[in-house]
Amino acid sequence: MAIDQRGPALPRSRGDLSAAVIGYLRGEAALPGAGAALPDDPYGDDLQLALYVCYELHYRGFAGVDATYEWDPGLLRVRALLERRFLDALRADATRHDGPGAALAELLVEPVDGTGVSHFLRDDGQLWQVREYAAQRSLYHLKEADPHAWVLPRLWGRAKAGMAAVEFDEWGGGRAERVHARLFADLMADLDLDSTYGRYLDAGCADALATVNLMSLLGLHRSLRGALVGHFATVEITSSPGSRRLALAMKRTGAGPAAEFFYDEHVEADAVHEQVVRHEVIGGLLAEEPHLAADVAFGVDATGYLEDRLGEHLLGVWRAGDSSLRVAL
Repeated sequence: MAIDQRGPALPRSRGDLSAAVIGYLRGEAALPGAGAALPDDPYGDDLQLALYVCYELHYRGFAGVDATYEWDPGLLRVRALLERRFLDALRADATRHDGPGAALAELLVEPVDGTGVSHFLRDDGQLWQVREYAAQRSLYHLKEADPHAWVLPRLWGRAKAGMAAVEFDEWGGGRAERVHARLFADLMADLDLDSTYGRYLDAGCADALATVNLMSLLGLHRSLRGALVGHFATVEITSSPGSRRLALAMKRTGAGPAAEFFYDEHVEADAVHEQVVRHEVIGGLLAEEPHLAADVAFGVDATGYLEDRLGEHLLGVWRAGDSSLRVAL
């Protein structure tokens, strides 16, 4: 057996399905059968947590769990059922564009009166809300750029070279202290948060889990490489203006210098990345495989849809004076 000792602890379950998956990894329960009913809500806590746990086996795993579960046939069968439910829902709910041209053009236009999370935190956010936002986003940012790395062996030519160049920057350009996941851990330290990998999985809401699950879903399937490129483009195009607002939010709330630096770094870096992704990664991919145009557009649409869901959740509870987290900080 190859028991992982340094990974995060297994989370608490959020329903029958996630309880079965987590119990199976502990050696205490059987997996659902092939005909088992899935949760009604494809974006809900139970399904998203179960899917997140399955995907995490491909990253750092969990403390006390045998590393060979990564390719366990039973878990892969259950994961496939969850992925199909999630992907079918996204294709039905999120698809808005037939090709990437119009989808990307919308991203390049900033609304005059923005109402998103970064606007709220810049203008009205309090330090406790900034801390909650960091805890939610830590589910991705402590593995920043890793889900997108899955696509590198599935690209070639201009697309591969452009993608590798951007990923190299995300991983600090060869300097460990500049790796973006390390910079986010420093941000968390400024905010008096625990930067241990996976620490806030129990606290993260279903919509935050879904945004990370989308990256893993698209990255782990070669057939979805076009959608993964669309996701990556969306992140890079929208990052620079959003990061500028978040840097101002960190400054206004007194979050600390490392917190400000994380977003300042993304303002400059992602402005350059956006050009590379649009012209080299997407341009190179579609020059080689024009049939993937609709998949690229789907990646853009699905990313925007899930980010909007997360934003609506955060703003809804914050404006009501409530916490966005399942477990208090």
